[in-house]
Amino acid sequence: SCTGPLDGGIRYRGLTQEQVKILPVDYEIEYICRGSRVIVGPKVRKCLPNGTWTDMNQLSRCLLVCPRSWMSLENGRVALLPPGQPVEGTVLHYSCHAGFLLEGFNISHCTKLGKWDSPKPFCVSRQTDREKLYIGALFPMSGGWPGGQACLPAAQMALDLVNNRTDILPDYELELIHYDSMCDPGEATKLLYDLLYTEPIKIVLMPGCSSVSTLVAEAARMWNLIVFSYGSSSPALSNRQRFPTFFRTHPSATLHNPTRVRLFQKWGWTKIATIQQTTEVFTSTLDDLEERVKEAGIEISVRQSFLTDPAVAVKNLKRQDARIIVGLFYETEARKVFCEVFKEKLYGKKYVWFLIGWYADNWFKIKDPAINCTVENMTEAVEGHVTTEIVMLNPETVRGASNLTSQEFLAQLMSRLGGKNPEETGGFQEAPLAYDAVWALALALNKTVAPLRAKSWALEDFNYNNKEITAEIYRALNTSSFEGVSGHVVFDAQGSRMAWTLIEQLQGGSYKKIGYYDSTKGNLSWYGNDKWIGLGPPADQTKVIEEFRYLSQKLFVSVSVFAGLGILLGIVCLSFNIYNSSVRYIQNSQPYLNNMTAVGCVLALAAVFPLGIDGLHIQRSQFPVVCQFRLWLLGLGFSLAYGSMFTKIWWVHTVFTKKDEKKEKRKHLEPWKLYATVAVLLAIDVLSLLIWQIMDPLHITVEKFTKEAPKEDLDVLIQPLLEHCSSEKMNTWLGVVYGYKGLLLLLGIFLAYETKSISTEKINDHRAVGMAIYNVSVLCMITAPVTMILSSQQDASFAFASLAIIFSVYITLVVLFVPKIRRLITRGEWQSEQQDTLKTGSSTNNNDEEKSRQLERENRELQKIIQEKEERVTELRSQLAERQALRSRRRPSVQNQNQNHSVPSSQAEPPNYCPATDKQSLPPSFSNSSNLYQGEGKLSRNNCHNSRLPLLYK
Repeated sequence: SCTGPLDGGIRYRGLTQEQVKILPVDYEIEYICRGSRVIVGPKVRKCLPNGTWTDMNQLSRCLLVCPRSWMSLENGRVALLPPGQPVEGTVLHYSCHAGFLLEGFNISHCTKLGKWDSPKPFCVSRQTDREKLYIGALFPMSGGWPGGQACLPAAQMALDLVNNRTDILPDYELELIHYDSMCDPGEATKLLYDLLYTEPIKIVLMPGCSSVSTLVAEAARMWNLIVFSYGSSSPALSNRQRFPTFFRTHPSATLHNPTRVRLFQKWGWTKIATIQQTTEVFTSTLDDLEERVKEAGIEISVRQSFLTDPAVAVKNLKRQDARIIVGLFYETEARKVFCEVFKEKLYGKKYVWFLIGWYADNWFKIKDPAINCTVENMTEAVEGHVTTEIVMLNPETVRGASNLTSQEFLAQLMSRLGGKNPEETGGFQEAPLAYDAVWALALALNKTVAPLRAKSWALEDFNYNNKEITAEIYRALNTSSFEGVSGHVVFDAQGSRMAWTLIEQLQGGSYKKIGYYDSTKGNLSWYGNDKWIGLGPPADQTKVIEEFRYLSQKLFVSVSVFAGLGILLGIVCLSFNIYNSSVRYIQNSQPYLNNMTAVGCVLALAAVFPLGIDGLHIQRSQFPVVCQFRLWLLGLGFSLAYGSMFTKIWWVHTVFTKKDEKKEKRKHLEPWKLYATVAVLLAIDVLSLLIWQIMDPLHITVEKFTKEAPKEDLDVLIQPLLEHCSSEKMNTWLGVVYGYKGLLLLLGIFLAYETKSISTEKINDHRAVGMAIYNVSVLCMITAPVTMILSSQQDASFAFASLAIIFSVYITLVVLFVPKIRRLITRGEWQSEQQDTLKTGSSTNNNDEEKSRQLERENRELQKIIQEKEERVTELRSQLAERQALRSRRRPSVQNQNQNHSVPSSQAEPPNYCPATDKQSLPPSFSNSSNLYQGEGKLSRNNCHNSRLPLLYK
């Protein structure tokens, strides 16, 4: 409900005076005025749910109306400011048509008494003896920039005022001959031909957009014509050698670039992207921008262009992650670009677009059949973009050469436009430049009258071959300086207007001024009202946060515990071996080599700790030291542990695979040769590692992985990094080391296999050594390539390498030392060799038992051989019987004839028959096999000899 006002002049519909104190929601009240006064402001107000009335920011007043007859002028025009009814405060501006002069005041104000403060003026016909000077103009009423829609009325308004002035060109009258260039150089070429080769002669040419001005200005010097543009911003037009007679009230487009660079610096951007329409004006502007940003240390990372269809260019911007984008294109192409921007989602809190500020204020709301996006789509896509615009309307209330303020100019222009919406009128922002262009030209022509008269020349004498008049007009324009409705008008040495730059931002669908920039002084005036969709200005690129990958501490601690226990086990084994080194059983296992193995295992386990140390525990500068510890501990540990085992197995293979005549040498084992072999292997490793570290020392390298997006909706990416120990030729060194170690591992496996059935008292644990070599070799040959493959996965690589080391060491220590400890504990063999000799027969009994077990094993092996031989004899006997049967069938007659003369087989002696005394010495298994040698002489070629039989029972 609302409280009804009790003031007079308000009509309450259907309510009494008592009922107006509290009014319901949606109730309407109506203002009425007494007498001849009229309502200015809202006439009807509605009660809102929040207890207020509609349009409370607008006053409703009852004012007197001034006579409406003052609002019309025969042969002239009247501009009403502000538009509406002629009430108190209304101002009328009068002007006459061409050929007429205004008699009276050109301005009249409506007073609070309802009367005008000056008599109504009138237009009288001017004298016809004034010379006409013709201006050939090209106004783009359509096309890429339809600036002529507002610029042409502004220029005509300026011409009317100039022609009505008696102090400016009193003997001349300016007349405008204009055509629609459609902002098309091809169309402009035809129109330029018509202007030049059709009477009357034009004293000045006035083109509009840059592409047309470039064509006209380059050709005009051949006709000695001054070219004066009101809407050309191309930087190329500042080339005095190419365009010697060109002037413009529109500043060069390069004037935007210092402002853009200043804004880039203000918001901390160092990387931008650009997209441009392929025309000379935008190409030259972009070239200038590229030079300026380079000087400022800003990079143009993406540069895209298009001719008519921007779809591919916009997709490329999206694909290359462009964030801060400068767009250079005309208004019609801007709608195409942002339709594609909407489709590609190249807008929002991550993006900022910089556009040209001379588009119509509602350019994105204009329906365009060339695009398939709705107004809502376009409004969403363009929100938050920034424009840089030349200051084209004087912000101060100053009356310049035309005796109009900038606001009075806008009021008259609106009157000429007939109530058109300025936002839908092309060139409305540039209209003050067209207006001042006519005034600058008129003042320059007026300035040339006296110098030309001194030379017996006049403006009407101009023709396309008269360079003197052109030179006078050029000098007059070059020294022009006056206050116009667009600000102070002055030209630089290239004929371009110098001005301030206005910075605006689209906020909530409308442009808001956020600052000014004076490029001549480098001053930025900032209002601080810029708004962003996010928390602030977006980043110029996706912010990349470097994040190092560190080893899992749980894994590191777990593996370290196992490694520590392994080191403790190695120390225990080493202590045991040293303490019991005088025991014969320990002595027969070469305890010094076993000590080396234990020390090597401890060193290898110690390498696990630096393998797990990374940047989480130490500083980056200390990392190379950790790399050295990894290399040397693991290298020396492997050389000692594996080298000592390899030496044992190599000696066993070397000694017990010799020929029979050197059997006696097996008994002589020289320990120094074993130690020398380990020393050689260790020296090779030390030398190779020294050469490696001197020529190509290890250092820290950082591996980069694919960027990852965090789970939160942040404009950042995570760059995972991993530290490695590496050198310049890491693969080469690893190839050499792995090749050498791999050959040793393979050779060790071969030697272990070859000596698996050999027994020797000099090295009584060589079978355990062989088993350890098997395990170590397999683990090493698997681990080396796998860790190289998994090097980018710190947890997996560490786990695989460290566990391989731990398992290898545990297996080696358990296989080599645990049986010795168990034997000494279970059999009580803790005494030294000297102590063993004091005990009666203890040492002898142990040796006899060992020999007895060995003979039992050999007997079992020989029994297997005998069994195989018996099976062979049985097979041969069956074959012989078959042959004899076959012969008896073939020769029955021969056998019958000789039957009486044959000797019994039991009494025949083969040539190599063994006597019965020898037969008695055969073992039972061979006693029946002697019948083989009684049937056929060929089967008994080998002589029986008793010397071979004792081997079975040796």
